[in-house]
Amino acid sequence: MPPKFDPTAITYVYLKVVGGEVGATSSLAPKIGPLGLSPKKVGDDIAKNTQAWKGLRITVELKIQNRQATVSVVPSAPALIIKALKEPPRDRKKVKNIAHSGNITIDDIIDIARQMRPRSGARYLSGTCKEILGTAQSIGCTVDGQPPHDIIDSINSGDIEIPEE
Repeated sequence: MPPKFDPTAITYVYLKVVGGEVGATSSLAPKIGPLGLSPKKVGDDIAKNTQAWKGLRITVELKIQNRQATVSVVPSAPALIIKALKEPPRDRKKVKNIAHSGNITIDDIIDIARQMRPRSGARYLSGTCKEILGTAQSIGCTVDGQPPHDIIDSINSGDIEIPEE
């Protein structure tokens, strides 16, 4: 028999969801059912708290204590870049294989790098900026009208200064 469940213990559950939509309760149930939570209620909470990320796939952190779930968004680099492009929300069921051909500024990249800094593998902020620029390249957008790899080369050569923090 498994040990008795401690209600005061804090449990973290990470889920990948589409922002602003109530996910399938069938995918939530095996993860949060054993913790004594209603999948439908948690799904509604996730949809309410991810309204700002409408239509984007994002990671959500559920902090569960005393059978109460608090939802917080853990944005990924692609989600932050697409949000910085200020594209209108799209209907996932109708619009497929969208090309993110917009343009963002180097300041946007530095802001995104500051948000991603705790989860980055880089030692300095310039390395985190290069990680974000690589993601921007795979998304297909440009940075200050240039391909992201040209910006990476100019950071490496020292033409573009990235602040320390």
